Amino acid sequence: MQYYSLNNNAPKVVFSKAVIKGLAPDRGLYFPENITPLPQSFFENIENLDNVEIAYEAIKQFVGDEIPETKLREILTDVLSFDFPVVQIEENIGTLELFHGPTMAFKDVGARFMARCLGYFNRNSENHVTVLVATSGDTGGAVANGFLGVRGVDVVILYPTGKVSEIQEKQLTTLGQNITALEVDGVFDDCQEMVKTAFLDTSITDHKQLTSANSINIARWLPQLFYFLFAYKQIKNKGRDIVFSVPSGNFGNICAGIVAQKLGLPVKQFVASTNVNDTVVRYLKTSKYDPKPSKATISNAMDVGNPSNFIRIQKLFDHNFEELKNSFSAYSFDDYQTKKAMKKIYRETGYITDPHGAIGYLGLKEHDPNGNDYGIFLETAHPVKFLDVVEHTLDTTVEIPSQIQKVINKEKKSIPINGYEQLKEFLLA
Repeated sequence: MQYYSLNNNAPKVVFSKAVIKGLAPDRGLYFPENITPLPQSFFENIENLDNVEIAYEAIKQFVGDEIPETKLREILTDVLSFDFPVVQIEENIGTLELFHGPTMAFKDVGARFMARCLGYFNRNSENHVTVLVATSGDTGGAVANGFLGVRGVDVVILYPTGKVSEIQEKQLTTLGQNITALEVDGVFDDCQEMVKTAFLDTSITDHKQLTSANSINIARWLPQLFYFLFAYKQIKNKGRDIVFSVPSGNFGNICAGIVAQKLGLPVKQFVASTNVNDTVVRYLKTSKYDPKPSKATISNAMDVGNPSNFIRIQKLFDHNFEELKNSFSAYSFDDYQTKKAMKKIYRETGYITDPHGAIGYLGLKEHDPNGNDYGIFLETAHPVKFLDVVEHTLDTTVEIPSQIQKVINKEKKSIPINGYEQLKEFLLA
């Protein structure tokens, strides 16, 4: 399998090189040269396969012969060591819980998969790789946990000061070892732009090997397609068309879902559910892509004004705007609507959603108000990750899981920076 840059001005590379580089030299995202559908028999018999077998069959074409089969299965067994249940909410609506991993966010799978792949590729090298990543919330904790102690890898995480929850901040600032947190005076888009700039700054890259663990990295992005296959395995016999509603910020998760569809997964519609950062919503209405600075919301992991992965989604639909609109929808909701949905779900079902999951629920209701299809919204993080908002909105108490208790009382350690030059000084120090 070869990967090429979506800017079409860089050499093609194999999986390992794309993982290590993160971003192509022309600043483009890497994309697989082809996507070969899985045999129909795979989907016909999916309920008889365990999650590791499903994941192996789905990912092996993208890895190629870069990792031996036995090692790849070993990596997947380690990565997928927790559950991904679909929980019934209403008659024709379920939620896919993606928060049962070590940092209680959906990004655990991609971060752990990438860390183990990078560790394998770096196993015989004396060279250090610096993983440089921007986070709007959960990415930082998942990457920090996934890469903690990985030989030959240093992790530098940029996050916007005051714009992640206290628990999210503790998860990325308290681990130490090979993990460093840089607290940026700005918003997530500032963090992401600094990361992209550093990748192309030869005064840095001539001295350090940089890679990214954001969803721009194929090893972080592609494993997210597993979620949609795991969900289908559980609800295959519902006998209805399937609609996935995905809380969307950088659009990596929903993009991976569309890859699963290209592999043959029978999905009627993908719904990108966003907060007031509505760049893609506006694009689908006007066909003009007009990113704007991100706005802070209670669903902070989606506070992204210029989602990196949307160009991959456009490529998956061959840049055909009408084809995209036929099977991809996007809706935007504000904080008031989010809290109202959280209250409704809790009042009527007793289920506690986090703000992102609530927006996913709203997207289903907007797209299919009569419940004609079977809708699944992704619950991308445990409600405890947004404790203040959830408890205040629902007037209830959320039990603190053991994963969170481990970090909540640890001391935060971060380095404040206010611009690119300070990031550069740090990396070269």
